[in-house]
Amino acid sequence: MKFSISSTALFSHLQAISKVINSKNTLPILDCFLLQLDGTTLSITASDVDTRMETSITVNEAEGSGKFAVNAKNLLDPLKELPEQPLVFDVNDENLEIFIYYHNGKYNFIGQNGDDYPQPKELNDTAVGLSIEPHVLFDGINRTLFASADDELRPVMNGVFFHISPDDLTFVASDGHKLVRYKTLAVKGVERAAFILPKKPANLLRALLPKESETVEIKFDENNAHIKMSGYIMTCRFIEGRYPNYNSVIPQSNPNKVTLDRQSFLNAIKRVSVFSNQASNLIKLQLSDNTIVVSAQDIDFSTAAEETISCEYAGTTMNIGFKSSFLIEILNNIPSSEISLEMSDPSRAGLVLPLENAENEDLLMLLMPMMLND
Repeated sequence: MKFSISSTALFSHLQAISKVINSKNTLPILDCFLLQLDGTTLSITASDVDTRMETSITVNEAEGSGKFAVNAKNLLDPLKELPEQPLVFDVNDENLEIFIYYHNGKYNFIGQNGDDYPQPKELNDTAVGLSIEPHVLFDGINRTLFASADDELRPVMNGVFFHISPDDLTFVASDGHKLVRYKTLAVKGVERAAFILPKKPANLLRALLPKESETVEIKFDENNAHIKMSGYIMTCRFIEGRYPNYNSVIPQSNPNKVTLDRQSFLNAIKRVSVFSNQASNLIKLQLSDNTIVVSAQDIDFSTAAEETISCEYAGTTMNIGFKSSFLIEILNNIPSSEISLEMSDPSRAGLVLPLENAENEDLLMLLMPMMLND
């Protein structure tokens, strides 16, 4: 088997799918890329059993066909240092010895039998289909993923929950302290369905979707999804379990409402939080007539800070505490220039909302308060 291929084209495809490969694998062959030549099409696959990514690239001057597995480091690391040029792969079909020739040198190593590479999971007959524009899927994942958990005891929280209905598609992520709910009316399902997409495939999609221009096709059953993009196909296993009823934790009656500039509020919190207790990151918001006083202190080191921000406030005078790092994350992930902060009392969750949602969008972020000592 022999073929010629552009070094930069090969590297960009390998790099995009290489993030699937774990640093430690149960099967040694999962340290490899699977390369399969069929005519002038070279398919390249990376997998960690639960998630599998496949891409294809057109080659030149192909002779023969077949498949073989190559250690990922043996391919990726040398290609990083090579300028754009044609590479010639010469594979011995008998012993899988591989020679890679470039303009002033060659590499040579032994591949592995491609038949030993794990096969993708087939979807069952009850699989449901969903077509979604790449920017909509990207926004849904990008707005919510930061709020997902890393919790071994509650694995259902370690991903993005997709809730499909005939009216809309809702993305939800939560770690128990913060929650993000992003609804888009641009996607409607034929029937109600739901699944939990794990963090790893969600991150892979977030990296690939900005370059996509064609509609993304998602087919899924109870356990697995098959996600087809123009240049990549992903197969991934869902997180099993029932996602908590997220609507029940969103407070419905919030008489205390603040409207203010997001960036000035964010900058003030960043400055003041430097002086908060390093263990708790607690900051206090004092809400009164058209002002918010943001304050923090660390009694152990005798440091404190306070800033006053003008705002529009309708409600009673109130003090509420939040973890500054969580509040900063939330404010960083809201696209609107002005935000609304809605609260009922200092012991219940506060809602952070964009003052104006984009067309067909409804974004809600929730943050649990912290106990104030005073």
